[in-house]
Amino acid sequence: MENKFNLTREQNVFIAKRNIVDYIWKSANLEGIGVTYPETQVIYDGGIVNGLTVNNIVAINNLKYAWEFILENNELVTDYKVLTYLHKLTCDKLVLNDDLGKLRTTPVNIGGTSWTPIIPIESQIKEELEELLDQKEKTKTEIAIEIMLWIMRRQMFIDGNKRVAMLLANKIMIDNGCGIITIANELQKEFYEKLIKFYETGDNMTLKQWIYDNCIDGIEL
Repeated sequence: MENKFNLTREQNVFIAKRNIVDYIWKSANLEGIGVTYPETQVIYDGGIVNGLTVNNIVAINNLKYAWEFILENNELVTDYKVLTYLHKLTCDKLVLNDDLGKLRTTPVNIGGTSWTPIIPIESQIKEELEELLDQKEKTKTEIAIEIMLWIMRRQMFIDGNKRVAMLLANKIMIDNGCGIITIANELQKEFYEKLIKFYETGDNMTLKQWIYDNCIDGIEL
């Protein structure tokens, strides 16, 4: 699985900033946050949108702050600390303070399947993340996709797992000039169908290839 794009970090950051509202809008829609693109743009610009819930507005602003954190901190190594901090940013004011940046300690159910994820243990999460990051035989693009899917299936947080998964994956992509992972709204139904199968089987190959083929944005220079 080769890198589709070979950009500098600066070029990748430029692309991300140019399309940031679109990426935030699609990521929000992926988790059922019902906002339109124009509404997302207004919220991103600090404007007021009538008719939206407070939680939806907070969720968009949180994604904005999380993206800014990724784009403005090129010196940060991707690790467990960054993973949990991204959860704090994305879920601030949306979950209890005691749950921000903390692994969940209660069971959760997944819509669309009877499969249930196990309770995460911090030492195991750290070890699994380190192993995924240290796959020297794989490209950064493949590693980023695998880590994204691992976070989604692990369901390590009480909420916001898909948002955090995509943010951490895109930190890896951007830091290495590999483009941006973004799932278009018209592809989200198919994505969920494949995600449920991945949840149930633990086999990421089909979904990983599908994301590689359909969900990486960038520019050929």
